[in-house]
Amino acid sequence: MSLTNFATWMDGIQRRSELALAEVLPEAGVAPARLHEAMRYAALGGGKRVRPLLVHAAGELAGASPARLDRVACAVELIHAYSLVHDDLPCMDDDVLRRGKPTVHVEFDEATALLVGDALQALAFQVISETPLADDPCVQLDMLAQLARASGSRGMAGGQAIDLGSVGKQLTREELEFMHIHKTGALIRASVSLGARCGAQLERHAIERLDRYGKLIGLLFQVVDDILDAQSDTATLGKTAGKDADHNKPTYVTLLGLSEARALAESLLNEARDSLTPLGAGAKRLDELATFIVHRRF
Repeated sequence: MSLTNFATWMDGIQRRSELALAEVLPEAGVAPARLHEAMRYAALGGGKRVRPLLVHAAGELAGASPARLDRVACAVELIHAYSLVHDDLPCMDDDVLRRGKPTVHVEFDEATALLVGDALQALAFQVISETPLADDPCVQLDMLAQLARASGSRGMAGGQAIDLGSVGKQLTREELEFMHIHKTGALIRASVSLGARCGAQLERHAIERLDRYGKLIGLLFQVVDDILDAQSDTATLGKTAGKDADHNKPTYVTLLGLSEARALAESLLNEARDSLTPLGAGAKRLDELATFIVHRRF
């Protein structure tokens, strides 16, 4: 498939994900109006929607219906949005800019931002549980558990805790990888798996290949994020550039240097693409997404 076709597909998924999110989020005028306004501010109108893209790409491989994939895409993106709101709080990463606009606690206030994160997380589980998303109800129940694991102390929240405890420390590459497998990688990995589980039951080897791809893509995304943070400006990123270095936080660039971090990104890209090879043409979108993640500019 050509780059133009991929770009068209990606734009289509991003648009439908925005519409789906707008539909599941409470209207801003519904009480409590300020909280609902802030939830929509946090979740809509920005972002690359990488996780929804992965949900749809994996779901297409499994022949899942787009309507089911929209629901799962909303759930993972709501979890992601909540994590960004909380990460930006003064008690965490203390940032004032996200997706090119003031962070939620700046635009509204700290207490509202805290509640926004809480409400977005709860809404994610409502969205993934209130309509049938798998042919077997037991599969959908396990999907709920999988999203919870990816979001909690053994996943994203745990990775953030490790990140906060690593400020000013020199981590080994293994320690840095462990942190990011949880902080960034867990939800990305889950996005691939959850999308695939909305469709027909895949053979074991295919499930294992997709899981390896998801793990590699999660690490790849973080390596590229560290590279962009080191070499891009704030206007391009839509968030404060160089903040990790300013706060003395360990990154792949501070550990390996820019050149070696780039080489690592290319190596992870090749591994991720190789993991898809046995899955054939149905994995084309996943392959293209891996390349997109490496070459993105923000």
